Amino acid sequence: MFPSFLFPEVLLLWSFPSMIEYILTFLGIYFLALFKFIAGPVLGHAAGYSLIEIMAVTVAGMMSSVIIFTYLGTWVKKQWDIRITAKRKRFTKKSRRMIKIWQKTGTVGVAFLTPLLLTPIGGTIILTTFGVDRRKIIGYMLVSAIWWSFVFGISIERLLEIAVVRDLLL
Repeated sequence: MFPSFLFPEVLLLWSFPSMIEYILTFLGIYFLALFKFIAGPVLGHAAGYSLIEIMAVTVAGMMSSVIIFTYLGTWVKKQWDIRITAKRKRFTKKSRRMIKIWQKTGTVGVAFLTPLLLTPIGGTIILTTFGVDRRKIIGYMLVSAIWWSFVFGISIERLLEIAVVRDLLL
């Protein structure tokens, strides 16, 4: 992980089995953060990660799904339209909610609310559906992911410092 000539003491700290365990834990949290943002901070804290590690795994997970669905969103939307029957309802409860969020908040608001109310995939699909530029989607979602991973990472640490909460969860 680190060049041994720069950090010789790292070789003493990292053994091969612990490195594999760390990587597998990181990948597991990353995989869950692809689908649900809050999984990154919660599981990162449970794994004993520092705030920087929590932010890294959470942002990496969210941004991977954002990038994938930003570039595949148009294709997925076309495939979805082909498979849906012609008799589908034009305005469903879900589509009305998407339009209401879009009208009230716009691109920045959807990106800001994605980690709180939506999944990374859901927020990306909303922005792609409304024809937002790909660079704007990725940029706003990156800022949102960094902000909310920091807020959630700090919040979880502070909540667990409260004895009552810690006793309930641990």
